[in-house]
Amino acid sequence: MKTENIPADIKSKSLKEARDEINDILVKLESQNLELGSLEVTYKRLMSLNKHVENLFKLKSKKIIKS
Repeated sequence: MKTENIPADIKSKSLKEARDEINDILVKLESQNLELGSLEVTYKRLMSLNKHVENLFKLKSKKIIKS
């Protein structure tokens, strides 16, 4: 997933906010109380959050390497 495919509301999240939402989604997925339609939407959001966190780590890594 490219950075430009990540929704704006996810791009604006801090690492902590993204991590907290990922944890909430994982709890929902593990509860197995989701309908198939909402499962797909939830999973796509989880993947977008994951990509955002990955991008944040890459940026932090570059800053550390430069300093």
